[in-house]
Amino acid sequence: MPAELGRRLLAELVGTAALVTVVVGSGIAAQRLSPQDVGLQLLENSLATALGLGVLVLVLGPVSGAHLNPVVSAADAVLGRRGRTGLRARDVVSYTGAQVVGAVLGAAVANVMFDLDAVQVSTTDRTTRGHLIGEAVATAGLVLVVFALARTGRGAWSASAVGAYIGAAYWFTSSTSFANPAVTVGRTFTDTFAGIAPASVPGFVLAQVVGGVLGLALVLVLYPFESARSA
Repeated sequence: MPAELGRRLLAELVGTAALVTVVVGSGIAAQRLSPQDVGLQLLENSLATALGLGVLVLVLGPVSGAHLNPVVSAADAVLGRRGRTGLRARDVVSYTGAQVVGAVLGAAVANVMFDLDAVQVSTTDRTTRGHLIGEAVATAGLVLVVFALARTGRGAWSASAVGAYIGAAYWFTSSTSFANPAVTVGRTFTDTFAGIAPASVPGFVLAQVVGGVLGLALVLVLYPFESARSA
């Protein structure tokens, strides 16, 4: 493995692990701090996630692009194919593997920090039609935000915009916006506020892939050409 690729994969693994630690850890903390108020729990969880994700994108973006998400990695490969500016298609699998491993490790770290068993199996079912539509919408929006900024020379806004979008999507989507196959897998390993039952994962991942394709189509229609201009 080339050293440069290894460095990028490490950044994706560490970044996705940190993201899931933030999501799960803040979910556990919120559940304990506000046991009688689910709305307040979600507010606490979404705020921590939005801020944490923004920091991770800012810190790791220069290393690996801070994809932290297999859908984003795949979209980057597709959009960069013409100009040879994005992730190479053959590296998408490696990125995805690093992201999934990181997500599982992140859930374990969060569990242990709060004196829970490192590995649990979630029992939270999320298989309604509304949840799946919510995941498609959330993922389409995420892909649109990420690549609209990248293709219009406004990549410097990615950290704040992506964090803000995910924080908002916690509230306007029925699924609370997982929007990430790796994070979805990782969250099966915690039976807490942020968990998802393994049986719900295939539907979520399929919805995320569909959303990713829709978001990619929107990017290609709205921003057919890359631009170096800044806003």
